[in-house]
Amino acid sequence: MIVCTGALPAFTQALQSVDKGGTVLFFAPTEPGVNLPVPVNDFWRNGITLMPSYGAAPMDLTAALDLIRSRRVPVHEMITHRLGLAETGKGFQLVAGANESLKVIIEPQR
Repeated sequence: MIVCTGALPAFTQALQSVDKGGTVLFFAPTEPGVNLPVPVNDFWRNGITLMPSYGAAPMDLTAALDLIRSRRVPVHEMITHRLGLAETGKGFQLVAGANESLKVIIEPQR
């Protein structure tokens, strides 16, 4: 399960919804100082894995945005697939295989 918002209710819902043996990937951070209430017994009994996503330091983010803004990094060329919401499963397969894709974008409106 991937939590793409920093809203605490989304984190809590993910912990309640993940299957036994599942993984919750926290893609976005909360505000500083927010604590996540983890039901330890459920966490232990169900073998849940909690993982943060990679986050760059503020200076790294600034440098990356400057490179993109100046067009020295051709980010549009890095997008290899654009898929509709109905093709999300295919998108995950492409990313997991890592053979045919570099960046897969899911466009819900597509």
